[in-house]
Amino acid sequence: MTARIWYLTHAEVQIDPKVPVTAWPLTERGRARLEGFARACDLSPFAAIWTSAERKAIETGEVIAAACGLVPRIGAGMEENDRSATGFLPPEAFDRAADAFFGAPDDSFRGWETAGAAQRRIVGAVAAALDRSPAGDVLFCGHGGVGTLLWCHLAGEPISRGRDQAAGGGCLWRAPRAGGAPETGWQRVEAVRSTCAP
Repeated sequence: MTARIWYLTHAEVQIDPKVPVTAWPLTERGRARLEGFARACDLSPFAAIWTSAERKAIETGEVIAAACGLVPRIGAGMEENDRSATGFLPPEAFDRAADAFFGAPDDSFRGWETAGAAQRRIVGAVAAALDRSPAGDVLFCGHGGVGTLLWCHLAGEPISRGRDQAAGGGCLWRAPRAGGAPETGWQRVEAVRSTCAP
């Protein structure tokens, strides 16, 4: 059986401009979507679960871990691209910022971490985690931006927002653990419930 890596993004979060983005929790709907995925799928291939240090990613990992008896680990460098320079942006402004982030990977949007730097960071963080994981499938619980950057790296494609996940999060893709292009693009958890087992 081919071992794989899986990248799962947090689902809907409680947006609060007064709270740092890194501390936003999952909403009830977001948690319910992930719980439904965990109930419907065969999670037995997972040998390890890693999350970023952001609350929404940790909560995502905890939902999956509770269903398969694993203890999630926090991986250094797995956080979303650093957007602290601007703080919270309303949806339309954020959408324009994301276009700029993906569209000019070597340029910083108003002090944001560049896409190129974020890609190098997430690629290195995932490689380090895989070196510390037992044989088998490894699940990474994280974020849409760096998850897309990782996907583009593994696919050998230029950074592009055209490869970004669907709105709302709660999406995943998988790729061979030994290396190579991803086997899938982003898929919402509801769409892969019957096919998530290798």
